[in-house]
Amino acid sequence: MRYEVSGPDRFVVGTVGAPGERAFFVQVRKDRNVFSVAIEKDQVRAIVARLEVIIAEIKRANPFEVVEIPAVDDAPLDSPVDAMFVTGAISISWDNEVKSIKFEFFEASNEPEEPDDQVLSLSVNLGTAQSFALRSKAVVNAGRLPCPFCSIPIDPRGHLCPRANGYKR
Repeated sequence: MRYEVSGPDRFVVGTVGAPGERAFFVQVRKDRNVFSVAIEKDQVRAIVARLEVIIAEIKRANPFEVVEIPAVDDAPLDSPVDAMFVTGAISISWDNEVKSIKFEFFEASNEPEEPDDQVLSLSVNLGTAQSFALRSKAVVNAGRLPCPFCSIPIDPRGHLCPRANGYKR
């Protein structure tokens, strides 16, 4: 199955659950159709890092082109959040002819010989991609605070710090 969305009404990363137990989702809405895929926090970080590089290169190549950035969407995910699949590989590319960034989220496959079963493919303009990156960065950073000694996230119940020989802080 391949789901294609061009110019979605909404394209965001969001979470469900308490910090330390959050599940991350990419959600795309076009008209009345809502597509949600599960994703790992590190994958979101990687998307943001790659988007920042792509956007910087595009702006350097087209310094006089004005990019309209929509307001950052800080609303919760659309309910119910039912993931179509768990994301494995992700592809991000710039299409210079239509001036859009194309994202492809591929389903994680349990069998290495089998091709990916489902793909969510969408194209967004540069402003929407920048808004997506800003929200994604905020969502990732809204989790648990890192320990000042070892940088491992601190749970609400405390943290066994390896640099403090296991003493709870």
